[in-house]
Amino acid sequence: MLVSQGEIRGQDLSMPESGALQTFKELIRPEDKFEFFFDTPNRYEEQSAYDWLDTVTADLHTATRQGDSTAIRAYQLLQAHLYFDLGDYNKSVALANDIYLDIPDSDRESMRTLLELIDKNYGQLQLYDKQIEIRKEKRERGFTQNIAFYDIYSSLGMHRKALKDYIFEMKKNIDNTNLYQLAEYDNTVGGFLLKDNTAAAALSYFKKAQGYIVVYMNDIQNVKTDKEVAQAELLKAIIEGNIGKSNVQLTQYREALPHLENSIAVLEDQHREMYRPEIAENTLALAEAHMELGNLEKAREYLEMDLSGIPVELVLQRNRLLAYYYDRIEDYGSEVRYLRRNARLQDSIDRAESSRRKQQLLAIVANEELENSKIMVNEQRQELEKGRAELQAQDMRINLVFISLVFTLLGFAGLVYAYLKSIKNQRLIAEQKHIIENSLVEKDSLLKEIHHRVKNNLQMVSSLLSLQTKNTRSRAAIEALEEGKTRVKAMALIHQKLYQNDDLSVIEMQGYIESLINSVQSVFKKGGHNINISIDAEGVELDIDRAIPFGLILNELVSNSFKYAFPDDDMDGKIYIHIRKTGDGGFFEYTDNGVGLSEDSEERANNSMGIRLIQRLVNQLQSTLNIDKTGEGVRFWFNF
Repeated sequence: MLVSQGEIRGQDLSMPESGALQTFKELIRPEDKFEFFFDTPNRYEEQSAYDWLDTVTADLHTATRQGDSTAIRAYQLLQAHLYFDLGDYNKSVALANDIYLDIPDSDRESMRTLLELIDKNYGQLQLYDKQIEIRKEKRERGFTQNIAFYDIYSSLGMHRKALKDYIFEMKKNIDNTNLYQLAEYDNTVGGFLLKDNTAAAALSYFKKAQGYIVVYMNDIQNVKTDKEVAQAELLKAIIEGNIGKSNVQLTQYREALPHLENSIAVLEDQHREMYRPEIAENTLALAEAHMELGNLEKAREYLEMDLSGIPVELVLQRNRLLAYYYDRIEDYGSEVRYLRRNARLQDSIDRAESSRRKQQLLAIVANEELENSKIMVNEQRQELEKGRAELQAQDMRINLVFISLVFTLLGFAGLVYAYLKSIKNQRLIAEQKHIIENSLVEKDSLLKEIHHRVKNNLQMVSSLLSLQTKNTRSRAAIEALEEGKTRVKAMALIHQKLYQNDDLSVIEMQGYIESLINSVQSVFKKGGHNINISIDAEGVELDIDRAIPFGLILNELVSNSFKYAFPDDDMDGKIYIHIRKTGDGGFFEYTDNGVGLSEDSEERANNSMGIRLIQRLVNQLQSTLNIDKTGEGVRFWFNF
């Protein structure tokens, strides 16, 4: 059901024509004009559909005077399509049905175009029973394999059913390398969810669709035609409008404004006639957003825009928004007028639609039951064929019993052949095994090379920190750089141990800790002569994901001990490091007999980057750091 179309605008003869319509006029053959019309998606960019309709009508009169039946059919089909683009669906489908009988079976392309147009018209007119009949004919003529009803279900308000059927029909045919197709798919799924008032889920699909179409448009390696570029820009504008409408449903009004404005600008610039309902939806959503943001005059500007030819549900929405606007400005008389207008319109819709929708739902259900019956008949036929085949197989087995002796010698020959074949297969297996072993060796070499390069890069970072230390005079900065250098060395040492190991998946912790202690001692120039370090990690191996946190934790603890635990060089310092594995987990302990932590150690720990880093690394190992400062020195431990 549609509202009035408004006045048809004539061409401005004072302005010179250019663009697609002028090119169309310059073509001579009707076939060329027909093909050009459908290959030009932005044909209304410079001239409106009314201008095109005047030109096609003039061509139709010329073809009628000349008695050219082929040209008449082509121009009539273009004329019907133009009425569809203008929103006059009744006239469009009437013309299309008149043309139907005149198209010969040999002209399959015209018949395909005509049936598609009739299908779309019945959808806009909500004549879903007739739409189903057209789709059956399309299948019978070989234009489509399966009949899908998801769009009809959605038009009848069964959005969840539509979504389920759409995913079932389309998912199996999606090419995951075709970004444009993926964008269309996600946009359609999001559209069903938005109609079902599931705006949050819809928004996630729309954003995925937007990502796909942006990447598709920016892919310079994939050369696109002008038509493909125009289609991509159109899809991007539609997706932006859907994102804006989702934002409005989620009350994210300020976020919705730029999306809706961009979408309306593109659709009005190039596709105003064909996408009038989408423009109207976006305009009303934009008016609602401005209304909620307090921009009442701006909202009214959008509500007073020309939205002729829009579906009746959008008329209802517009009246509701106008009533809300007048309520906000306290013009209650106007508010009541629009509410009454909506009530009358809704009553007429309910009376006209209720019986028709029931019939159309029954038509869909009956059609599906018919299809299910056909499927059941086919399954029964297959079962009968299967039983017949089993009987034939049984007869064959009986016959084989009698002739089995005849084939005994052939069986021996087969055994000999199989033996020779097995020898050949064993050779092939040996060759494949050799290839796999070589591939594994090559993989190990590449992994070792990667770890070697990572270690070298980290070593270069350490060298850069050393150079920065020499060029820095601030003692605090020098200490920070030295600490950073030890952390980088701790990670570099992990990769060094990996490429030196035969097994690239784990690190032997005893040797790693010894190397780490030597590295830390060299930085702090303690030499180790007054500090006795005991390491108990024999036989413990960790993967790289746990070895790196352990290395950084040990680096921080040993560095802290060297810097703070033994302030006097003559102290008899002792450090004990213990790691053991217990089933799927393990236990770590670190102690020293230094001066211990001061009374304000907790406050200093919160301000210390080293302690904070240790706590985060322990959290990364899914554990909690424990600190004991009651005895001599300090003790850190945790389970992992």
